[in-house]
Amino acid sequence: MLNGINPIISPELLKILMEMGHGDEIVFCDRNFPAASKAKNLIRYDACNSILTMLDAILPLFPLDYAAPHSLIIMHPAVKQATDPPIWGAFINKVKEYPDGGKEALIVERLDFIERAKNAYCIVLTGETARCGNLILKKGVVPA
Repeated sequence: MLNGINPIISPELLKILMEMGHGDEIVFCDRNFPAASKAKNLIRYDACNSILTMLDAILPLFPLDYAAPHSLIIMHPAVKQATDPPIWGAFINKVKEYPDGGKEALIVERLDFIERAKNAYCIVLTGETARCGNLILKKGVVPA
């Protein structure tokens, strides 16, 4: 264990976060996402049923991309809904708490999101139960 690192962050996830460079993307997805068939690097957090918990753990360590128009990318549901999924607001509000997280979130269609996820540095599969609980974060640079 290390001081100052949330114990939910596994050594494997910490290694991935350290390896990622400016502009690399990481996916945090719900339990229904086809992660195993899409990931270059897959980390399973099946017992963690909240991506918000994961965000609380990694965002203090993970700089968001200040140069990108969007640091947060969210997957649109496959079927049109009358209202946005409630988890979206929670994701947006959580990311806004951190530097460069206040930009407008990019919402992409399901198939485009899955294609983007294939190119991500890593996919973190969680036990998130909320519908449409999938997001991508774009890594920035560590401030000098």
